[in-house]
Amino acid sequence: MNIFKLFSMCGGLAMFLYGMNVMGDGLKKLGGGKLEAILEKLTSNPIMGVLLGAVVTAVIQSSSATTVMVVGFVNSGIMKLTQSIGVMMGANIGTTMTAWILSLSGVQGDSLLANIVKPENFTPVLALIGIILLMAAKSDKKKSIGNILIGFAVLMFGMDAMSDAVSGLKDSPAFSNMLVMFSNPVLGLIVGAVLTAIIQSSSASVGILQALSATGQITFATAIPILMGQNIGTCITAMISCIGTSKNAKRAAIANLYIKIISAVLFMGVFYASHAVLNFAFMYSSIDAFHIAIIHTAFNVASTIVLLPCSKIIEKIVRLTIKEGAERSTFAVLDDRFLQTPSFAVEQCMMLATNMAYMVKDSFTLAQECVAKYSEKNDKEIIETEHEADEYEDALGVYLVRLSEQNLIAADAQKVSILLHAISDFEKMTDYTADLVFTAREKRDKDVHFSEKARQEITIMVNAVGEIIDLTISAFSNNDVKLANQVEPLEDVIDRLRNDLKNRHIKRMQEGRCSVDQGFVFTDYITALEKISDHCANVAAAIIELNDENYEIHNVMSHRKNRDEYKEMCVSFSKKYALPFSASAETE
Repeated sequence: MNIFKLFSMCGGLAMFLYGMNVMGDGLKKLGGGKLEAILEKLTSNPIMGVLLGAVVTAVIQSSSATTVMVVGFVNSGIMKLTQSIGVMMGANIGTTMTAWILSLSGVQGDSLLANIVKPENFTPVLALIGIILLMAAKSDKKKSIGNILIGFAVLMFGMDAMSDAVSGLKDSPAFSNMLVMFSNPVLGLIVGAVLTAIIQSSSASVGILQALSATGQITFATAIPILMGQNIGTCITAMISCIGTSKNAKRAAIANLYIKIISAVLFMGVFYASHAVLNFAFMYSSIDAFHIAIIHTAFNVASTIVLLPCSKIIEKIVRLTIKEGAERSTFAVLDDRFLQTPSFAVEQCMMLATNMAYMVKDSFTLAQECVAKYSEKNDKEIIETEHEADEYEDALGVYLVRLSEQNLIAADAQKVSILLHAISDFEKMTDYTADLVFTAREKRDKDVHFSEKARQEITIMVNAVGEIIDLTISAFSNNDVKLANQVEPLEDVIDRLRNDLKNRHIKRMQEGRCSVDQGFVFTDYITALEKISDHCANVAAAIIELNDENYEIHNVMSHRKNRDEYKEMCVSFSKKYALPFSASAETE
């Protein structure tokens, strides 16, 4: 093998790995985080976990990506350690799909069907379709399909290039002698593990083995231990990803390693013991890409069947390896691993942002109780919630900025932008609920009391703000545009309520029925209430924008206010929250 063939081999390997990466990214984007969400929710049954792990891995073409995702799930508390074991076993089965695709390169025959399934015949067509979609399509879905097709085409071209580059090795005594060394089970296993650990992809390393099999020099005796080692080597990605994670996440990564090691030891022990007794004749026959795919699949399916019933034992061994648990952080769901599947990461951010929204509601309820009758317990809880909301905004903000730097589809980029606005509004709302607590303190310290009529007026505004918070939270958590469209009309009514209450208050001041201290408390109270409604309107506008890519908040809102439907909602809310006719309500 001369230097130019070596260059061709390296170039083919580069194309192969790049094509696999492009195809995998396209498949992840096409899934839009749905596969990961399904994986998160439907893994309570071990067998279902295996099936889902296999399907997800077969679709995204990477057992390493699935395993890393599972480590992230365990780290964030989304998935239990027990559930993760079945999923990782399924991922081992799913990753064999790549070997079956690559085995098509060895199809022989001149029939129409044989020619159709030969990669050299259909790959150029896929590449052409892919580049047309990538250049002409406008939707992200079609562009993702284009990336998948181009990635697959590049992968197959790389496979062919590697096969052509090493074809001359079939007559090389040096290459033959080296492969004889690898037929030693222990040495072959080590070589397979190291190669896979270096390129961090068992699918890629199996592909390289399939390419080398085209020389006719690879025997079953050489391929089998290398395949066993490749299964172990792929664990390196998960082991690296668990650095700095919780105890359970580390356990999940180690469980994956133990599964691979136990599987390899059991298989090789049984197989080579049988070979010693029966002396399998095929061991020294040449192996092709098709038979490599068969062995790869048979091994992973068999090991899953044997080890799945023992998953509880594996869990106990892992827990003995890493002792003591650790409480997970509230923000553990903002795991760096999820950045590799942006759509799913966006959903995790939506979940935390929804938590923020409910924090606002709880804090607002406590604040009203505190204003009515001061409570140190409520005061402390509201202030703690305000600090917690600050932490939420900081953690989410940093993560969303990092998420925005990923290669996002348009819909996810839009969601990230809206979330960055929404979390700021939720945090501001908790600031104003804290202001209500300061008002409650001042009311207590200055011994300020409102008359019955004044309390009735304020109650009307409080109820209106309570409803706008409920509407906003429901609209945000359910992504409900219909509810979001009701928020702005109610916010207009609350603005008018604030102005009417302020005017009545000024009149009471002028007539001497309200002291300066009472006036300050009253003004601070209604101002904080109105500010909360302002931020609710901002969130609602963001929800509407999230569901309409042509929507622009400031330009469209002014047009909406002139529509009959908007005016009707304003009238309805005005009637619901109408102040008493008399303007002589007193605060004493």
